[in-house]
Amino acid sequence: MNNIENHNFVLESVIVKEDDGYYSLCLDVDVASQGDTIEEAKSMLIEAVEGYIEVSVDMGLPFLRPVPDHANPEIIEPENIMERFTIHYKAA
Repeated sequence: MNNIENHNFVLESVIVKEDDGYYSLCLDVDVASQGDTIEEAKSMLIEAVEGYIEVSVDMGLPFLRPVPDHANPEIIEPENIMERFTIHYKAA
């Protein structure tokens, strides 16, 4: 049994407008994805974050690693943020 089983994580995330679509970023684990629409970018990010956490836990690696300030869109390009949302992840 690992130390995160049955733990619920609430991870802050954003969707950012780019010239040709959107990118999504989970600010708490520094995982990103993209999509042609806001919904696609969000869906792809949720899938990427879940996979990242599962692999990290399986390998015994730390997974919480906040986005550094110099790469955080809330700091460097807040005018392009289209949506803020949370990813709810329950470790099994």
